[in-house]
Parts: sequence; C-alpha cells; structure tokens
Amino acid sequence: ATWDGQGVNFALFSENATAVDLCLFDRDDGERESGRVPLDRGDGNVWNAYVAGLGPGQLYGYRVHGPYDPHAGQRFNPAKLLLDPYARAMSGRLSWQEPLAGYQLDEGGAESPDGTDSAPCVSKCIVVDGSFDWEDDRPPGTHLNDSLIYECHVKGMTMRHPDVPEEIRGKYLGMASEPIIEHLLSLGVTAVELLPVHQWLDEGHLISKSLVNYWGYSSAAFFAPEARYAVQTTGEQVSEFKSMVKALHRAGIEVILDVVYNHTAEGNHRGPPFSLKGVDNRSYYRLEPADPRYYMDFTGTGNTVKIIHPRAMDLVLDSLRYWATEMHVDGFRFDLAPVLARGAFEFDPMAPFFSLIREDPVLSGLKLIAEPWDAGPEGYQLGRFPAGWSEWNDRYRDTVRRFWRGDTGQVSELATRLCGSSDLYERTNRGPSASVNFVTSHDGFTLHDLVSYSKKDNWPNLEQNRDGHDLNYSSNWGKEGPSQSPRVRQIRERIKRNFIATLMLSQGVRMLLGGDELGRSQNGNNNAYCQDNEISWVDWQLEPDETELLEFTREVVAIFRSHPVLRRRTFRPSPGADGIETVRWLRPDGMQMAKRDWDDPNNHVLGMLLYGEAVDIVGEDGEPLPANSLLLLLNGGRSSRDFIVPDATGGRSWQVLLNTAGRSDVEPDEKVLSVQPHSLVLLQEDGPAQPPQQAG
Repeated sequence: ATWDGQGVNFALFSENATAVDLCLFDRDDGERESGRVPLDRGDGNVWNAYVAGLGPGQLYGYRVHGPYDPHAGQRFNPAKLLLDPYARAMSGRLSWQEPLAGYQLDEGGAESPDGTDSAPCVSKCIVVDGSFDWEDDRPPGTHLNDSLIYECHVKGMTMRHPDVPEEIRGKYLGMASEPIIEHLLSLGVTAVELLPVHQWLDEGHLISKSLVNYWGYSSAAFFAPEARYAVQTTGEQVSEFKSMVKALHRAGIEVILDVVYNHTAEGNHRGPPFSLKGVDNRSYYRLEPADPRYYMDFTGTGNTVKIIHPRAMDLVLDSLRYWATEMHVDGFRFDLAPVLARGAFEFDPMAPFFSLIREDPVLSGLKLIAEPWDAGPEGYQLGRFPAGWSEWNDRYRDTVRRFWRGDTGQVSELATRLCGSSDLYERTNRGPSASVNFVTSHDGFTLHDLVSYSKKDNWPNLEQNRDGHDLNYSSNWGKEGPSQSPRVRQIRERIKRNFIATLMLSQGVRMLLGGDELGRSQNGNNNAYCQDNEISWVDWQLEPDETELLEFTREVVAIFRSHPVLRRRTFRPSPGADGIETVRWLRPDGMQMAKRDWDDPNNHVLGMLLYGEAVDIVGEDGEPLPANSLLLLLNGGRSSRDFIVPDATGGRSWQVLLNTAGRSDVEPDEKVLSVQPHSLVLLQEDGPAQPPQQAG
C-alpha cells in the first residue's frame, strides 16, 4: 500500500483468486468495515485499486474470493480478513478465537469453509509514511574478519537495565539508548544480530499456557517491524526502528537481522488463514503433490514457503531489499537457510535464490549468514553454501565444548576449527570469514549454564522437559546448578574464560551471545523460546565473578583487535609468499606435532604458533600490516603440563598476554611455562617484525 501524497495505491498478487476486496477500518479492533473497495486484476495477476484521499494511518486488510478445494490446494474464504503480505506496519494483535478457523468439519469428516467473519480477531495493516531524516547515515562496513557479532534480543537486552529509561525498556529505542551502546562499544562489538523483528504471532498452544513466542520465529509479515518493540504502535514502529539503526550506525555498530522466510505462522492444514494461505495458498506454500490438502514441512512448523514460485521468491527478495534500502540494515542471518535453496525437494548449491542475490547490486554487498540446516531430509548442509555466504559453524561449537570438557580425541579437530575450518569452506573458494564461530547462541545453554548444568531443565516451558537439545556437551563441574563451593565456582569461571578466549583467538567470524560476558543464566533452560520474563532477560546487577568475566572479555577482545595475525582473510599465504609458514603445531616438549600425537585420543594439550610474518591484511599503503607472532598453549586435561617455549626470533622475547588460570610466570632461563589444568595461555613475541621465515 503506497501513499503518494494524494491517495493510496493498493496492490495484491493472487494467481488463483476470482475477486479481491480491499477492506478499510477506522479502529484496529474494529469489527465493522468503514469501507470496501473491489480491486481490478492487472498484469501478472496483481490486483489493484487507487483510493484518493487516504493517507498514513489508514487501517486495512483484504478479502480474497476463489474456490475452496483443499484437495486441489485452494483455500479461499472471503469470510476471513487477510493481512497484506507487503504491509509495512501492523496494528493490534491476532486473537486466537474460533472465528479464525478456516474450515469446519461435518459429522462425516467432510470439510467446508467456515463462514464466520474473522475481522474482530485479526490485526489490521497500516498505511505508513516512509519518510525519515537519515541525515548522513552510512553503513559502518566492517570487514567480516574484523567483526565481533553480538547476538541479542531487543526486549531482553534492556528490560532489567537500571539506567535505560523505563518507558523505552524492551523497545527499539531502548536498544539504541546510551547505556546499551556504551556497553557494546566497551566490548568492542561491531554488529548486533537481532533475534527476529519481523511482526510475528504467538502460537495458540502457547497462549493457552500463558506463554508467548518470545524469540519470534513465527513470522506473519515480512516487511513490518514487530509492534511490541515500539513505544508508539500506530505506524511509528517503522520510524522507531530506523532511529535505532541510525543511532547504532553513528556508534559504528552494524545491524544484522535474524530473518525467518522459510515458513510462516499460519501452520499446517489445521492452521488459520490470515495471510498467504488465504491470498493464494497454492502459489505461496509447498503442498504435498499426492494430496495438496497437506503441506510439505521442511521446517518442523507445519508449512514451508514455496520459494520456487516466482512470486514467493519476489516476496522474499523484495523484503530483503526493503530492509536494506529503506531500513538501512547491514545484513541477514537466515533461519533454516537450506529451505530457501531447495528445488523440487533437495538442497541445491546453485539454486536461483543464491544467483538472484549474487546478481543483486544491493543484496550482494550485505553480510549474508546461513543457519545451514533445516528439518527436512538431508537438511544438514554445513559447508555447502556458495561464495559470498557465511555459515553458523556448529562443528566449531561442539568441538570447542568437547575439548574444554575434557573429551578424548578432540585435539586434531580443534586445530582445524582454530584455523577457520578450511575443511568446510576452502572447497567453495571461501576464506575463514565463511565460518561464524560460536560457543553459545540463543538456541541452547548460555555460557554460564554450559558450565553449571549437565542436563537441561526446561520444565517452565510446560512440555515435560521434552523440548530442547539433549546433547549439549556441557558439564556442571561438580554440582548441578548454582553452587556456593569455592572450588566449583573457581573451575566454572576458568572454563568460561577458556571458552571466550578460544572464541576470540580463532580464525573466522566471532559471535558472542548477548549476556554471556555478564554471566547470564537461564537456570538450565536450553530452549527458552517461550520465556518472556527474567529467565531470558539480561540481568545487569553483577556479582564480583561476573564483573571479572566482563573485564576479561573486554581484555581478550582488545587482544584480537590489536593482532592482525588473528584476523586472516585467507587459508593460505598470498601468491608470491612461498615458504612463509602461517602456523606451527607444537607438543609440550617444543617439537612439532607428529601423526602419532594427532592420533592419540588421550592427548589434551596443544601448542599453536602463529607467525606474524604471514599476516595477509594490508594497510592503506598496500603493505602488509606489521604483526607480532603469537603462541597459544591449550591444556584441556586434568593435570598441569610444562611447555617448552620455543626461542623467539631475532633476539626477541616472549610476553604473556593472557592466562585463564590467572598465572603468568615464565621461567626466563629454562624457558618453561607450566600450563594449569583446564586453562590456556597466550604469549606474544615482542619487538619489530622480522623477515619471513622459511618453512621447516
């Protein structure tokens, strides 16, 4: 619905409709329409009407006429008010009541359309004025290898922050408030990755339990910012979202959106028609070929968007362009991304979705991050996305967790993950920036709970603790849940420091779960998707241990920032640099790792020497940035290990930058450093950079 200053042009695609009515409302909870306008079918099956005199703030919806024949994939029912798939803002909340039902069953089980008007239960679309004073807003443009992505929830970040004004807590404006931006900058965050902000709906089964879909992975409108995050909700949610982006950009922080285009909140064949299902079910959803009454479900939510249909593809791409051009976001993380690249059935690395984005002058320059798995057959596609895409690397997550838990046989795998996972990404001509490394995310334990619980505790979700992952590679380190034992608390804090340090010292893109740096706990809940309360909200009142963890996180981020050798953009030395050694793997005796060391399942120690001479980042003059060599020593075992520190080059010396055990003494004569159990030590070679070293 586009306002031109004199009136509004309304347009809706429906290939199989026989008629379309525009319904106008004066109130968002209105049962009665203030007007109804029939639309004319235009080119490409786009129905149009121009209504003079209407403007921003006008509430509307559609009623679409056509055959009701579920076994042919047709579910038209003009008794049901429908949302505009391209609506820029929504007003009111969907109410799960009987009028929402799309059909009714007779005594024999036959299905017929339900004739009850659903308008009282359905949100209304809002015509908006998209003008906004962006001033000199510019995208920060941080290179992925230099990025620290901070995954967080708009509401959860600010609801408990004492310095955020109460009226904007939990809102877009709260996310852009000075206390939050100051915290992000103090951490060295370059991008926030926001959990879904598309308008979504709370599922009926959650509402019946007095719960909500807190995470928001239940999209209802791909263009509309979620209204519950806005102070004013009569269309101003658009400008408030823009104000948030503008403020974050001014601070040099990018905005990445977690987007859900793989399914919608309309569910399976039993779900209510309030948007695409009633607009043109057969065009917008994947239906079972043998019986189109039912939906193909590659998402585990009941339906799958039919991205292979040209108009469904247009809907997704137009939404992405809108958020990039009109809302100024810097990138997207695609939920269950393989769905968007499935052909008739299987995942296709050459899918049209990828090629259309690659050829798009706007979208091709954004940060594109895939969750590389879905719930369908052969849905795990880690490493198979094309050039230009990064991927959440769950193999990194699991390997790092297992190594620091003390699992056997992890050293070889850990070395590969520390260096950017070339085994996964080099074959598609991508570098370390293809790997988004993380230890924790919204889906699973927080960092604190990862070291405090051996088993999930999801009972507050009211699903009998059946939901959420069972395989977490976690450990409680002596006692399940909270502990006052100094010994238990000490080892837990050390392991948390190990996780954060490992993440920041690994090649690739670093992603930190918001609140982990503060010791945030969800009381063992590893699937808090429905907990819009203090279980999920960040607690800003810090205990001494939490303050120390925050300071440690800032320290290790500063190390990653100041050492170009930790931010490599390629897996191999650049052309013409033959003989330069990028990394050397060391045993505790100072010798290089041999095959028997890699193959030893009981080996829990590893030394990684990163040569500063092999840095592949250049400065403004085109010359490689000066970089010191680093030596990382990791001990995932239960006993302390003495490492013989190799001689520094050119008469230089080693300086300890980091020790998660809190000790930093190196014997100057014997060159021996004792690495405590379950700890890591990072050393820097002091002095000016030397000529490239030949491989030994």
